[in-house]
Amino acid sequence: MASASQSREPARRPPPGWARAAGAYGVLFLFGLLQGLTGSLQYSRGLGAVPVAAIIFALAIGLTCWLSAQGMGMAAGAAAPAAGWVLASFALALPSSNGTVVITNSTAGQVYLYGGALCAAVAVGIAFSRRSRLP
Repeated sequence: MASASQSREPARRPPPGWARAAGAYGVLFLFGLLQGLTGSLQYSRGLGAVPVAAIIFALAIGLTCWLSAQGMGMAAGAAAPAAGWVLASFALALPSSNGTVVITNSTAGQVYLYGGALCAAVAVGIAFSRRSRLP
């Protein structure tokens, strides 16, 4: 007769810490990628001559990067969504082979691209400077 301990299925182990961290960074990268894609398609909405959507999307990626660094407890948490955003946004700013471009050289386009890149860079810089201080 088999004992109760032998008839049980082996307990499942949680994935190792590095796998969970890699998954979390992958999700943050994808979130930044989706923010860049959404912002690239909606940046031109505004009130009159003020590119409101471009400003909001630029601030949103900065906030996302800062909050990601806080949530992950590491400065690299800020770099993951920033990398995804830069990849999506700047790829859509390049002209295609037939000459079309998604992000135009307009005030709204410049505010979105340069403002978003600046906000992401500031958030990443703040995250790295806070993590590099001695306790």
